[in-house]
Amino acid sequence: MIIDTETKRKLREMNATDLLDAFERLDEQTTMPLSHAEVIRLAVDSAHSGHMDARIQRLVKRAGLRYPQADLRTIDLMEERGLDRSVIAGLDAGNYLGQRLNVVFQGATGSGKSHLLCALAKSACRGRYRAIYVRMPDLAEQVTAAAGKPGGVPKLVRKYSTYNLLAIDEWLVDKPDEPFKRFLLELMELRYDTASTAFATQLATKEWHRQLGGDTIADAILDRIVHNTIWINTGEYNMRQRHGQTMLDN
Repeated sequence: MIIDTETKRKLREMNATDLLDAFERLDEQTTMPLSHAEVIRLAVDSAHSGHMDARIQRLVKRAGLRYPQADLRTIDLMEERGLDRSVIAGLDAGNYLGQRLNVVFQGATGSGKSHLLCALAKSACRGRYRAIYVRMPDLAEQVTAAAGKPGGVPKLVRKYSTYNLLAIDEWLVDKPDEPFKRFLLELMELRYDTASTAFATQLATKEWHRQLGGDTIADAILDRIVHNTIWINTGEYNMRQRHGQTMLDN
């Protein structure tokens, strides 16, 4: 027995169940004698690994991903879709987060933009960054609801400004009204050069200004996005159609 009953009791009292479980696993699995230092190192390594895995799972859950199973490390058909493996690997490494760069996935309907966006957010969670996923239509509804409460919109701006990665799906799928445009301007102003924002959209960048109303607010919103952004064209390969056909074939 690596540790005695009294020590186990004390670990339970301290809520150190991860460490206790690690000691008990070592007790069951180890056949060779270990020094005290080796026992402690192995147990702490195991407990730390379990703790970090649980923390990552909490971050992923709180991110509210549409596709929580999405993973940048297992993206299908990169060559067929025109995706650059080195760029995707670079995103998975997370350097863009440290550099406060934005990411845009732009492509046709069904090209896997939302899946890539969720995979990006999940990768950020694996790096122990706080991420959140939201569809632009849902965000617009939140702004409308917040406008009916005292201080509601500024509070919503602050909420979304605090995440290391904000992943906005269906970006500019509808033309935003004036209150929503002002919300977006305030949000992008707070996030500019302090955090990363990722977008999934069907619209080419040249169409953004018109969709945002073509005015000075549109200018200001774009100015806080387009100059420090990694652009990824997801092409026209219809992943939704392919997966549907795969299910039929099976």
